[in-house]
Amino acid sequence: MTISFDPRAKADAMYKGAFQPMLIGGNWVPASSGQVMDAINPANGKLLAQLPRGQAKDVDAAVGAARKALEGPWSGFKPYERQALLLRIADLVEQNWETLCVSDTLDMGLPISRTLANKRRVVGMLRFYAGMATALHGEMIENSIPGEVVSFTRKEPIGVVGAIIPWNAPTASSIWKIAPAIATGCTIVLKPSEEASLTPLMIGKLMQEAGLPDGVVNIVTGTGAEAGARLSEHPGVDKIVFTGSTATGQAIARASVGNLKRVSLELGGKSPVIICADADLDRAVPVAAMAVYAHSGQICIAGSRLFVARGIHEEFVERLAEYAKNLRIGDGIDPETALGPLINARQAGKVEKFIASAHDEGATLITGGTRLTDNGLDSGNFIAPTVFGGVRDDMTIAREEIFGPVISAMPFDTIEEAVQRANNTPYGLAAGVFTLDLGMAHKLTSRLKAGSVWVNMYHAIDPAVPFGGMKMSGYGREGGREHLDEYLETKAIWIQTD
Repeated sequence: MTISFDPRAKADAMYKGAFQPMLIGGNWVPASSGQVMDAINPANGKLLAQLPRGQAKDVDAAVGAARKALEGPWSGFKPYERQALLLRIADLVEQNWETLCVSDTLDMGLPISRTLANKRRVVGMLRFYAGMATALHGEMIENSIPGEVVSFTRKEPIGVVGAIIPWNAPTASSIWKIAPAIATGCTIVLKPSEEASLTPLMIGKLMQEAGLPDGVVNIVTGTGAEAGARLSEHPGVDKIVFTGSTATGQAIARASVGNLKRVSLELGGKSPVIICADADLDRAVPVAAMAVYAHSGQICIAGSRLFVARGIHEEFVERLAEYAKNLRIGDGIDPETALGPLINARQAGKVEKFIASAHDEGATLITGGTRLTDNGLDSGNFIAPTVFGGVRDDMTIAREEIFGPVISAMPFDTIEEAVQRANNTPYGLAAGVFTLDLGMAHKLTSRLKAGSVWVNMYHAIDPAVPFGGMKMSGYGREGGREHLDEYLETKAIWIQTD
């Protein structure tokens, strides 16, 4: 991609260690406790900014502001007005796209070339939900009650939404939670990850500039254990939407039972990619590689279990390893960087433990597997893109979500075997298939237990298409008409007319 501006110059002018307040009830405020958190650039360990360390009292204030807005003038906004607001927000996000992308790259490390490339999806989400705002409706239903009785349904906003998002896609995740709330007439309290809160706050400012009423969107920064936990169990929250790890999702589900709030969970994955014997290797190799390496493995849909037909397995793995070796690794603010850092030293250490377990359990390292410290990378959290061969299904790297740049390559002999092994996981978020046989493609997509299955491609996500998981990868859908239903209640109306 051609970049028409200097990302590093823009980055040097941003943040500079300054305090960034959070948004509650239309006001930009510090934490009530006065406590702060540091936002650290994972590429070099330098301080970017300081953030409020919001806690229960701050969440209570945000939920109160959201409730006040819900029951105030916001409840009178017509679908046209909510649509117009979303379209103004979309215009401002598009106008400020470069700044938002630089902020994301600084805060969580994704290469600037990849953050910039996400524009169509993110701006498209805002315009899609804007369109949906005027398309919400109930239905007239014929009933069997004696007499003249009319029955129909209304779709009404569920109320105050609590949204908790991860650090690996701050811009897209923020919009994916906020836009449907605005479209349906809900209000929302967003709790971004403590690892990447800067861009969500920037988005909040753009929304205010677009004319967002006070309290409709509130953004509370803080830790998951403090702010996130309080939001999950808060009796004033009508629905929780969460994207993150399965373990945290289970904790959120348990916390929600106090008032039986509705819950949507998009959780972890251990996604399989099946390379059939007839696959186009020129296409399959780079796509299968970037199915994991696109964000240094830090994506819930990472296709980290690679099943390759035995007849092409050796050639495929050789080409995959060669591709991995040639990827440029470095600070994401450099437009030439293909792989950026892991989010922090703690996560890098976890990935190193997974790599060590692979060695201990008998896997064969094909390439990578090392912490990178040369060429100015010593202050960041960089791990070389890694491929293991000789992996068994019972090995740790084949069973557990690594969230790092590690691929497990495994041969298979029959399609039935590949499907059985691919489905032999507690997760069910995504899967990939590479074949030139349309019949085989249909057969595999119907048998793989995953919420999204891509054929001869990977990572495709569109605002109009539902996305979500099966099994331990969560429940509920984001994207498409189904997403709006997650933010709506259905009310049945009965009228006797005789």
